[in-house]
Amino acid sequence: MSLDALRRDLASLHLELPRNGLVTWTSGNISARDFHSDTMLIKPSGVTFEALTPESLVQTNYDGRVIAGRFKPSSDTTTHGYIYRHMPSVGGIVHTHSPYATAWAANAREIPCILTAMADEFGGPIPCGGFALIGGEEIGHEVVRVLTGHRSPAIILQSHGVFTIGPTPRHALKAAVMCEDVARTTFFAHQLGNPVTIAPGDIDRLYERYTTKYGQ
Repeated sequence: MSLDALRRDLASLHLELPRNGLVTWTSGNISARDFHSDTMLIKPSGVTFEALTPESLVQTNYDGRVIAGRFKPSSDTTTHGYIYRHMPSVGGIVHTHSPYATAWAANAREIPCILTAMADEFGGPIPCGGFALIGGEEIGHEVVRVLTGHRSPAIILQSHGVFTIGPTPRHALKAAVMCEDVARTTFFAHQLGNPVTIAPGDIDRLYERYTTKYGQ
């Protein structure tokens, strides 16, 4: 995909964040790795999703240095860059403060695997990483530490929110949408009683079926 096409795709994907109730005002962002130039595109800081255009996306290197763009990049830029540097297969990253998933993060609790949809998409519980300050590489370090070797493409961070990864920005967006969906259902289930977690062997079988047989 050309850089211009990647810009158009990424701007369009950003509109899915408010459409799916994952963000409020200007919070949250999606980034895309441009494998050809070994750089990334990311949302500019403080720009509303409705005002976002392909041209307003900021191109930076993985250290956060601006290569092209008239706006200041997101305050999460160095987080995204750290993840790209240390997870070379990742092509897209999504960050949100979606309410139900973030409620679990505020309690520093992983989202337990009580639903077949979780076993399918995440291969088990959605892990909760530790607390890390915004603005530097600390959050990226925590995301990489927890998700390296983990089947889940999603992590919630204590007192913060959600990060999801994928081979493309669209895959990462799907994981963010699904993360909030299962976080909400799991929250409701806990209000009704004591949900039963799925046995590890059944999680493995569900994940294998979904990742090798589901879809076209």
